[in-house]
Amino acid sequence: MKKKIYSPDILQYIPFFYVIWSDDLITVSEINVVESAIGKDETLSPANRKLLLSWLNPEHPPKNETLKAWKQTISSTSVKLVESDIYPLSTFSQNLVCHYHEACPFNDHLKHIEVNLGIQPNHYSHLFDVDIEHNSTSGYYNASEIDQILKGRHADLVDGFRSAVDHPIFEWDIHRNKKKFRAHVLDQVKFLADKGYGVTAYPETIGGQDNMEGYAHIFENMMFVDGSLTIKFGVQFGLFGGSIQKLGTKKHHDQYLRDAGTASLIGCFAMTETGHGSNVRGIRTTATYDGQTDSLIIHTPGKNDNKEYIGNALDSKMASVFAQLIVNGKNEGVHAILVPVRNEKHDLLPGVTIEDNGYKLGLNGVDNGKIWFNQVSVPRENLLNKYGDITPDGTYRSDIKNPNKRFFTMLGTLVGGRICVARAGLGGAKFALAVAVRHALKRRQFNDSVKIQEDLLMDYPTHQLRLTPLVASAYVYHVTLDKLMKTYCDESQPDKRVIETQVAGLKAIITWYANNAIQECREACGGKGYLLENRIADLKGDVDIFTTFEGDNTVLSLLAAKGVLSDFKSEFNSAGFTTVLKILGIQIRDKLTTIDPRYSTKVDAEHLYNPKFHKHAFDYRTRRLTYTLAMRIRDYIKQGMPSYQAFLKVQTHLLALGKAYSIELAYTTFANFTEQLPEGKNKGVFEKLGALYALQEIRKDAEWYLEQGYLGSTKSKAIRQRVERLCTELRPHIGVLVDGFGIPEHLMTAPIAGGGSSRPAGRQVQKSKP
Repeated sequence: MKKKIYSPDILQYIPFFYVIWSDDLITVSEINVVESAIGKDETLSPANRKLLLSWLNPEHPPKNETLKAWKQTISSTSVKLVESDIYPLSTFSQNLVCHYHEACPFNDHLKHIEVNLGIQPNHYSHLFDVDIEHNSTSGYYNASEIDQILKGRHADLVDGFRSAVDHPIFEWDIHRNKKKFRAHVLDQVKFLADKGYGVTAYPETIGGQDNMEGYAHIFENMMFVDGSLTIKFGVQFGLFGGSIQKLGTKKHHDQYLRDAGTASLIGCFAMTETGHGSNVRGIRTTATYDGQTDSLIIHTPGKNDNKEYIGNALDSKMASVFAQLIVNGKNEGVHAILVPVRNEKHDLLPGVTIEDNGYKLGLNGVDNGKIWFNQVSVPRENLLNKYGDITPDGTYRSDIKNPNKRFFTMLGTLVGGRICVARAGLGGAKFALAVAVRHALKRRQFNDSVKIQEDLLMDYPTHQLRLTPLVASAYVYHVTLDKLMKTYCDESQPDKRVIETQVAGLKAIITWYANNAIQECREACGGKGYLLENRIADLKGDVDIFTTFEGDNTVLSLLAAKGVLSDFKSEFNSAGFTTVLKILGIQIRDKLTTIDPRYSTKVDAEHLYNPKFHKHAFDYRTRRLTYTLAMRIRDYIKQGMPSYQAFLKVQTHLLALGKAYSIELAYTTFANFTEQLPEGKNKGVFEKLGALYALQEIRKDAEWYLEQGYLGSTKSKAIRQRVERLCTELRPHIGVLVDGFGIPEHLMTAPIAGGGSSRPAGRQVQKSKP
């Protein structure tokens, strides 16, 4: 066949037309996109514009001879298709013109077609008989710059911590003897305390930094070392020390807080009970004031009223015990009391019984145990009395007169723990993603020719779809948790009800995400992911519990939904529900009118990538779920049903609202953060990550959106295609994005994670026998 030489303005469109007609199923929307680009392209002569438009007629498609001429024109060159280019097909077309002609400027109209049609290399690379360049990682973005954005103003603290854990004591190993494992983790905790990290969040008056936000950062980074270390560190300095700091007063700070922060006093946080789980208000342990001895008598009344799953139970000398405070025969509600449990020889004190919980699914370096108290007497001064106190004359007093408000105020001071659990889960997900992505950037498998090198796992569209949205979510949740902790630490906002609702919902969706991400990474690494040495197996066991401690995720999601319903009030009763509905009436007075059909069918890239669309979609879902839920509850109550029973009837609806609210909050926080970034390529990649998160979340709930008429089937399909397109666009940069998590090479000890990224392979630690 004689090769046909096309003019530059025609030639640049040839690869696009060849791809469009490859399946002979050109659609009306595809025709409209291409026609629009051709119509706006001023480089085309009238005759050539007419010729191109004639090739778009489905009634008269290009003849086979024409298609063969196009393919020969493309294939008989040395031009390579580079998959890592930002716009692979547009760049390929430009290079094709450069091969045949001297002038070959880049045409933005081609980019418009490529983006709006969602054309991806894996859709057309097999059509061309040309060399395809598969770069494992592009150098367009800089991982250090991205890491710097994530660290923000805590960079010095985080960098110092990462350097501190570059020590032999933190080298990861396989531990299957819990006694030895626990002893090793305790040594690690004491090492970090000696370096000053235990007092990071404590007041400067006792040698701390008063930096709870920074504490959360190092807490997440600790997961790169080991999950057991993270949780034991959190129990000692966050829960035990944190309860003294947040619930105690100066006398407690002076006597105990420095010792807690330096790990010279090992303590535990004894709140949860076997029989009551998440129901803190219903705990049965009592602290009864004895006026004759001016002491509190701590007692476990029944067999199942013991403290359960208490971290540090086997190592601690003191417990921060939550109990029903009984003064002069009156129950004043749940309060915390410091109770010594062991002497200097580490023997249990009289009346204290502690049992080991034994081996667990994960976190076996943490000494969880059960604790019973049998008429244990402690001084009245051991009551952590910031919100409730007993005077020397034996009278209970509190500045917060309402018992319900006092209870939730006390618990609200400990909300930071839930944020840190979410951060720890996120840290686990980041590590697993880094391992899985770096493995996929060097592991090859399958091809259509035994003569050609097999394809990288990361070049398969299915692999991109399973990992890239999870990477995007990690960025969204990192930014969200940063903002959440900043708000929590803002002393100018004493009313913590809003933040409590936000933390409840976000802790749930982020720890659920973490578990799902780690499981996906395990599968993505095949049998290698199942090996202990590659760390994902232990991460699965360690992070699994995050969905149920510091609050069961389902319960927390219901709590978040109730917070939305009640304008962030913590409790409901039938008498107050009318007020709740009035608040809702004000909030949702627009009645959620029907969506404009044109909006439901809009599919152009500019719209689908626009944060305004994403925010509108999430806001619509939250508002509609809130409104319909309130109406359902109102109808049940009108029928005479008690409010508690009404809430039970709508639990699945509540759960959906809690999740929807939390996803909207996460996305909105991230989008607002991205808007404030300086203009440049880093802002651009954050925008793509936000768009991928939003579209993936909308896609996951497409059933609901379709039922409500918010999306049409065409738009739903377009969103799915956009998710695939974004995964492909981010494919060249996926290695840099996981490197942007900032995991130090000395902690990247999984053998399969070495050598597949933009950074050198991490060292491998010699593993001991279990």
